[in-house]
Formats: sequence, structure tokens, C-alpha cells
Amino acid sequence: MIPSSGEPIPAVGLGTWITFNVGDDPELQAECTAVMAAFFAGGGRMVDSSPMYGSSQSVVGRGLAELGDAGAVFSADKVWTSSGANGPAQIEQTRRLWGVEQLDLLQVHNLLGWEAHLDTLFAMKAAGRLRYVGITTSEGRRHDLLEEIMRRHPLDFVQLTYNPLDRDAERRLLPLAAERGIGVIVNRPFRQGALTRRLDREPLPEWAGEVGAASWAQLILTFILSHPAVTVAIPATTRVDHVRENVAAAGGPLPDGVFRERIAAHIGAQ
Repeated sequence: MIPSSGEPIPAVGLGTWITFNVGDDPELQAECTAVMAAFFAGGGRMVDSSPMYGSSQSVVGRGLAELGDAGAVFSADKVWTSSGANGPAQIEQTRRLWGVEQLDLLQVHNLLGWEAHLDTLFAMKAAGRLRYVGITTSEGRRHDLLEEIMRRHPLDFVQLTYNPLDRDAERRLLPLAAERGIGVIVNRPFRQGALTRRLDREPLPEWAGEVGAASWAQLILTFILSHPAVTVAIPATTRVDHVRENVAAAGGPLPDGVFRERIAAHIGAQ
């Protein structure tokens, strides 16, 4: 559920960083569309992209047009330019690339030009041209500034990195998000695949089944989604089987605090 509105939102979304930056290759574009089709079929809604992600926005738009799912998607994108004056034009270009009448969520990407862009986004929201406003960071960077902005502005979402190894957000940011009613989108849940590739060499512990996890990816997502401040995790993938696996992770029982620590300790020891 989105804290600021009460709108229900599935807890596993779809990231597009690197995976959807496939240019004009028709075969790779078709693979991305197949991933989107499986994502929507599994009940997913939030797709996240950015002008920083190369051709990803146009690939998302092409997939939505082919699938006819533009009405079902929760469109989450970003503004990414150092110039506040250039923000509105970039936002309109993003909307056209997606092929949607209105974007659901716009976020200031990695806090670049955040003051001017937040003014633009809040004005869009007040005018009914945008539903939600957010800011993003990744890999544990600039958490002090992120915290300051969260305290000062009525944000709907923050996006940050969080997983069983990257837990700095637990100290101040996640409690603050819960206190302020700010939704949390988790990026890099698998450390851009490095974490799952490393863990895949090890056997999954038998006790993972107690929380419905049949793979390392599902165990990691279960850990992330069980934090009460987390709203959505956005793993990226190029594979239909992986997107199905990821979406299914939201359907299992969520671990309590003791079990969460067990997950983190086990993964940290591998």
C-alpha cells in the first residue's frame, strides 16, 4: 500500500536499468516485451525507468503499446538533468516515450538538481498532472541529504538501495519513512545480479521454505519486503522465468525480526 494515499500496489515491481537498454535490436526488444507480459500476468504494476537508462524508456513504451497494458501499469520514472529549466521538457519527452496520458510517479534521480525539480514536480501534482512525487539515490550514497529532504518536504516516495548486505537505510531512513508516511522503493536488491550470482554457487538452506522461498532471489526479496517501511522492490531482469520468480516472492509469508536476522546472517556468511 502507498502510505500517502492508501492505494494498493503490488510489492514487487520491475526495474529497467541496463536490462531494457537494448537500442533498436528487435530480438532484444521482444525479450523485454515478454518480460513485461509475464510481469503484468503475475499481477505486477510498477515499472521504473529513467532518462539515464539509454533506450529503456522507449523500450517500455513499445512494450506497453504492443501489450495494450498502458492503463494497468504504474509508471515510475525520473527527471535527470542538472538544469531545473530543462526539467519540464525532459518530463514531457519521458511521457511521450512511455505513451501514457500521465505519469504516476516522477522522482528526482540521484538528487540531481533536486530543489528546482521538486518545485516542478510538486506544481505538477497540485495541478493534477502527476500523482506522486519522489527522490532517489542508490548504493548508500548521500543518505544525510536524503534524510534532510525527507524531513523538509511532503514526499510520496523515496527510492534507495536495501538488501541483506546493504542495511545502512535501517538506521535512520526506513524509520523516518515510516514516521513521515513516505513509501519506499528498493533498488539494487540483488546488487545488479552480483549477489545472486555469488549465492547460486551455494545450496539454499532448507529453512528458506518456511517463508516460501524456493530460490536465493526469493529469499532476498522476502527479507526486503518484510521490513514494514518497504513498499516496493524493483529487481531488473532480462528473463521471463526470473520475473515470474521475483513476482511470486511477494506471495509467501513474511518473516519476523528474528527470522530476518537469520536470513541476513546466513547470506552475509556465504
